[in-house]
Amino acid sequence: MTGAGVQPSDLDVTPCALLPSTVTLDPDTANPRLILSGDGKRVRWADTEQPLPDNPERFDPVSCVLGREGFTSGRHCWEVEVGDGRDWAVGVARESVSRKGGISFSPEGGIWAVQRWGGQFQALTSPETPLPLSSPRRIRVCLDCDLGQVTFIDAGAKAPIFTFPPGFLPGERIRPWLRVWLGSLLSLCP
Repeated sequence: MTGAGVQPSDLDVTPCALLPSTVTLDPDTANPRLILSGDGKRVRWADTEQPLPDNPERFDPVSCVLGREGFTSGRHCWEVEVGDGRDWAVGVARESVSRKGGISFSPEGGIWAVQRWGGQFQALTSPETPLPLSSPRRIRVCLDCDLGQVTFIDAGAKAPIFTFPPGFLPGERIRPWLRVWLGSLLSLCP
C-alpha cells in the first residue's frame, strides 16, 4: 500500500475485463472554458470563456466536466484517450461533488482520479501519490459501485496503474469526471 491506494503489483485487473460502458460528457456541467464535441465524446480547453448559463451543475472556476451517465450499482468501465496532452485528470466523482469555488481533488472531496500535472503522473489521494508511469496515452477507468472502488489501467500496455480502496457512499450516484488544461484534448472511447 502507498498512501490511500494499492500499488500496481497488488491489483487484480479482473473487474476491467468488462465490455466498455458507453459514456458521454454532460454539457450542463462543463466549465465555460471547455469545448465539447457535438457527440459529447471529446473535450478541449478554449482560449476564451464561452457565454454559458451559470447553472448550479456547472463547474466554475475549475475546468472540469462530468459524464452524463451515472452509476449506483454494478461494474462499469470506459476508456479515455489522453494522447500527448500536457496536463489533465481522469476519474470519477460523486454526484454531490462541489462544483463552485474551491474543490478538494481527493476522495474526501468526492473525486477518485489520476492526473498528469507539471510533467508528473500521480493519483489524487491526500496527499497525492506519485506514480511511476510518465504518461499513458489511453486510460481505462474501472468502476465497481458495489465495492465502492475505482481502478485505473494503462489501456495500451494493459498494465494496472492504481486502485483506490473502497470508499464511495452506498447508493450515491458516481459519474465519469475529467479535468482539462491548456493544450489537452481528451476523448472518450469508443
